[in-house]
Amino acid sequence: MYTLHYLAYGSNLHPPRLRERVPSAEPLGVVALPGWSLRFHKRSEDGSGKCNLLQTGQKGELAYGVVYRILAREKVRLDRAEGLGLGYREHSLELPEFGRVFLYLATDGHIDETLRPYDWYKAFVLAGAEHHGLPADYRRAIEAVPHQPDPDPQRTLAARSILMSL
Repeated sequence: MYTLHYLAYGSNLHPPRLRERVPSAEPLGVVALPGWSLRFHKRSEDGSGKCNLLQTGQKGELAYGVVYRILAREKVRLDRAEGLGLGYREHSLELPEFGRVFLYLATDGHIDETLRPYDWYKAFVLAGAEHHGLPADYRRAIEAVPHQPDPDPQRTLAARSILMSL
């Protein structure tokens, strides 16, 4: 079967969340991305901030992600869930440990530094970072990101039920 390597860095760090979208997802390992920064500034359709990786090139900036192997035939499901073409674009990187990986980056018109993530979304990112053993200082930086409650109680309940399955 044909597989692809996907680099998750936001809510898809949380394995049950990603497997809900792409059942074949299998984590391969953690990668450090020097010169990249994790931001919660991608404008979502729901009005909240979602994760984005920003290539700053700045010495000292460091983001982390997890490479997953997925079945190529399931990529269309992930594209749809991530909003490919609706605020995210596909990007590829060559990583020494894993070869070519693809990821989603926010398009310029969908970046807003004033946005805050919903509490449940930030919880996915943090739970995934903890699950994969990302460094404590990186997890503390995620914890420090201001968040807001989601005004949609049904969306919150659905997210919390997935969060509890880790």
